[in-house]
Amino acid sequence: MKIFNTMTKKKEEFIPLEEGKVKMYVCGPTVYNFIHIGNARPMIVFDTVRRYFEYKGYDVNYVSNFTDVDDKIIKKAIEEGVTADEISKRYIAECKKDMDGMNIKPATKNPLATEEICGMVDMIQTLIDKGFAYEKNGTVYYSTRKFKDYGKLSHKNLDDLRSGERSLLVSGEDEKEDPLDFVLWKPKKEGKPAWELYSHIMKMRSHRAKLPMARNLQNTGCTMHSLILITGR
Repeated sequence: MKIFNTMTKKKEEFIPLEEGKVKMYVCGPTVYNFIHIGNARPMIVFDTVRRYFEYKGYDVNYVSNFTDVDDKIIKKAIEEGVTADEISKRYIAECKKDMDGMNIKPATKNPLATEEICGMVDMIQTLIDKGFAYEKNGTVYYSTRKFKDYGKLSHKNLDDLRSGERSLLVSGEDEKEDPLDFVLWKPKKEGKPAWELYSHIMKMRSHRAKLPMARNLQNTGCTMHSLILITGR
């Protein structure tokens, strides 16, 4: 069986890290509303991949997260006058119903972002300690140019890349050391979920939640994953 290798841009023979076993980590939805076609696409695609591996006789450990804390979840909770936890639990349940309706097999594990806060804090602190991240007025940024291989997997020159299109709207956004740097953690906002990061209080930036979840749940590393994970060395 051959699979396209993004790094080499070639189809290569698939060799699992561990004989007879495949570990997959697939980025799941942010649960602030019902899922849409963009959420359903990777669910169907990677469910198909998983089923083929199982057909070939592999033991597949399939992990897909739910991002259960995010600005959109908090906004929805405020609009409805309920807690963010209530919103996320409601739409996790709805997502699972929709997945069942699409005949998508349940994941081996569905980790929640809020269950991995300690891991995120540890990783952010490590990046800061090693000089790959920095803090400006309570906002923590990843310094893209400190990681010499940034963009290697996508085969793009760093100067050709653009930072995320999301509107961050956080204090210190204009204090980035480089336009390509991106937010890892945002400052606490009154009345919103927050966790302590070293001597500051930060609110989790949920789209950076996947790495510690993938690391913890797949232990020795994933054979496959559906998102790019890059950290400082």
